[in-house]
Amino acid sequence: MKIVIIGGVAGGASAAARARRLDENAEILLIQSGPDVSFASCGMPYFIGGEITDRNQMSVQTPASLKARLNIDVRVNHRLTEVDVAAKLVTIKNEKTGETFTSDYDHLVLAIGAEPFKPPIKGIDRPGLFALRNLDDMDNIVKWIEDMKKTTDAQMHCVVAGAGFVGLEMVEQLMNRGMRVSIVEMQNQVLGPLDFEMAAIIQKSLEKRGVNVIVGDSISEFLPVEGDPNSTILKLASGNLLEPAQMTILGLGVRPDTKVICNSGIECTPRGHIMVNDSLQTSVDNIWACGDAIEVRNPILGGSEMWCVPLAGPANRQGRMVADNIYGKNRKYNGTYGASVVRVFELIAACVGINEKMLKAKGIPHAAIHVHPGSHAGYFPGAKSINFKVIFNPEDGTIYGAQAVGEDGVEKRIDVISTAMQGNLKVDDLADLELCYAPPVGAAKDPVNMAGMAAQNLIDGLVKIVDWKDLDDEITDENVIVLDVRNPGEVESMGQLLPGAVNIPLNDLRSRIHELPKDKKYIVSCAVGQRGYYGCRILLQSGFEQVYNLSGAFKTYDSVRSMK
Repeated sequence: MKIVIIGGVAGGASAAARARRLDENAEILLIQSGPDVSFASCGMPYFIGGEITDRNQMSVQTPASLKARLNIDVRVNHRLTEVDVAAKLVTIKNEKTGETFTSDYDHLVLAIGAEPFKPPIKGIDRPGLFALRNLDDMDNIVKWIEDMKKTTDAQMHCVVAGAGFVGLEMVEQLMNRGMRVSIVEMQNQVLGPLDFEMAAIIQKSLEKRGVNVIVGDSISEFLPVEGDPNSTILKLASGNLLEPAQMTILGLGVRPDTKVICNSGIECTPRGHIMVNDSLQTSVDNIWACGDAIEVRNPILGGSEMWCVPLAGPANRQGRMVADNIYGKNRKYNGTYGASVVRVFELIAACVGINEKMLKAKGIPHAAIHVHPGSHAGYFPGAKSINFKVIFNPEDGTIYGAQAVGEDGVEKRIDVISTAMQGNLKVDDLADLELCYAPPVGAAKDPVNMAGMAAQNLIDGLVKIVDWKDLDDEITDENVIVLDVRNPGEVESMGQLLPGAVNIPLNDLRSRIHELPKDKKYIVSCAVGQRGYYGCRILLQSGFEQVYNLSGAFKTYDSVRSMK
C-alpha cells in the first residue's frame, strides 16, 4: 500500500500517524508546502505575544522525528503541482530548487488546507504587513517587532485587519507587548460567529482597554508615509485615514488552497472547497480529503446543507477517519457543529452551532433565550456572571446553537451544549442534565440547567418574551408599559431605568398590582431575567393578559443600547 498525503499540520499529520499505526508496512509519503510539517498553528499569536516563550515547543513534529518514530517520508518545502487521477500520479515541485518529481499512489489524501485571503488592495505588499499562516510568518512578525524596537523608543501602533478569532487573539497579544492597537472589521460587530448583543460585550471590553475598534468599515488602500518607510497609513472605505501604523496584521479570512485540485477533475464547490461524502472520499475513487479545504455536512439543519468550518479539532478527527476508511473501517463523518472559543483579555467567548443571524437569513423560525447565571455557587467567593444565549426551534425544541461570554466557566457550558446537540437532545432536556456540582466550580442548578428551564417555560407557554432588539419599537406604542421589577438601589447602581419604565420592586408587586391597568401590554424586566419571569407569572395569574418578559433583561439591553 502506498499512501501519498498532501499537507501536514492537523489533518494530514493525523492521517499519516493513524495509517502507520494501522499498517506497519505501508509506504507513506507526506508533502508539505511550507517549512514545518506539524506545528502549533493555534499557538502562534501567543508566541508573538510572549506567553509561550520556548520556540521549540511550536514545532510539534519534524521530518526527522516523524521518520524516526513512524517511518514516514516527509518532504517539506514541496508543493503539489498536478494530479493525474487516471494514472494515479502526482507531480511535486521542490520550492527551493525548482526540481519536480512524480509519485504514484494507491490512496491520495488531500489535507491541503487554506491560505490567508489577500485581497487586491493597493499597497498590500508594503513592508510591515503580515499574514499569519505558518511559523515563518510568526518568526517574521516577531523579528519585525524586535527590529522596530531597536530603531525607536516610541510606542508602536499596530492595525489588525479582521476581528475574527485570530484577529482578536492578536489584539490581545500585541497589547501585551505594549503596543497601541486598532482593529478594522467590515461587519458591524467583532466576532462574526456571535450575535450582535453577545459580541457587544467583547467590543466594550476592548474599548475599555484602549483598543480603537472600527466596525462597519474596510481597508481600501495602504499608503506610504513620507520619510518613514516602515510605517503605513491605512485608508478606509469610509474615506477615513488611520494614524500611521508600524505593523498591520492581515486577518481577512482564509480560502482553500485548492486550485490544482479543482483543475484535476476532482469535484469542488464554486468557492474552491473540495466536495466529500460522509466517508470523506472525494468524487474520485481512492482520493480522500480532510481539513480546512473541504465542505462538510451541516448536521444542525438536518444534514441536507453543507458548510465550511476551518477548525483544528475537526481537521484532526477527519485525518484519523480518512486513514481508518482507507483500511476499510467504514467510519462516517456526521458533520461539524462549529464549537469554538477565544480568550480576549479577561473574557472568554465561546459558541457552537448556528447563530440567529444565519437562521434569520434562511427564514428558519426560532426562539432565543438569554440567562446570566454565575459560573459557580453565588455564596462561594469569586463567582463570575456568564452571559448565556441558547437558540432553538420553539416547536420541537431542537437546539440550533448557543453562545456564551464571561470570565469563568464559559467553554465548559458550550461543550455541554455541543455534546447535547450531537446527542440529539432537545432544549428542554437541558433542564434535566446531571452535571457536576461543588460550590467552587458549579451550582446545584448549573447554567445549562437554567437555560433549559428558561426555554422549557417558553415552550410550555408559561411566559412570552420580547427580544432586546424589539424593545425600542415596542415602547413607541402608548399601550405598552415597561415594568422594571429591580430594587431602587439596583437601579441606582446598575444604571437608569429602561426607556419609559415604571419601577415596582418584585417584592412589592402583589401589594401594588392595583396601580397597573389591566388593559395595557406589559414588558417586564429585572437585572438578568429571573425576577422578570416571576413578575410575569404574578401578572398572568392576576388577570393580566398581555405580559412579556424582556429576554436577557436590563443586562443584555444595556450591553447593546449604546452600540445600536
